Amino acid sequence: MTLRADSARVRTRMLAAARARVDAGDLELPMNAIAKDAGVGVGTMYRHFATRRALLEALATESLRELAYEAGAAATSPDIGAGLAALIKATLRRQLSDPALAGVLASGDVECADTRGLLAELMAAAQRVLARARAEGAIRADVTPDDLRRLTCGIRYAVTSGDDEDGTALDRYLEILMRGLHP
Repeated sequence: MTLRADSARVRTRMLAAARARVDAGDLELPMNAIAKDAGVGVGTMYRHFATRRALLEALATESLRELAYEAGAAATSPDIGAGLAALIKATLRRQLSDPALAGVLASGDVECADTRGLLAELMAAAQRVLARARAEGAIRADVTPDDLRRLTCGIRYAVTSGDDEDGTALDRYLEILMRGLHP
């Protein structure tokens, strides 16, 4: 559905207000407060985003789109082991830089058709990566795209929950994961 120009501007303001809250660590997405921050009524918020979950998914859309593109690129990588590692690292980095994406990936449940489509595209590309990696003996036969989703969410949590003064936790955990994925 294409929005009228004025409605698109209002939606952009609401998303910007919500993004500011998420980037500040507020994943509760209080609709009344976001509406106030955006200078609109709460009814307008709910017309655009029926639930907080729908708003979170809208915030994650661009990151999901970019991640699906990266997964497609990984699937065609000449070195599938390197492509797999690049995809996992990109997923982790995007989750760390976009809490909305992390929230969407962590639950696995989606409300919006657009999000469902992007996740299906991402999972299909991840499946192609895994199929090639299995065929070349670069990964265990039992690893699924959903396993990778759950593992990257766990690593994201591990990186953000501990003290990482030297900034090496992400790379260290990624190395541990990659070794564990080998047959």
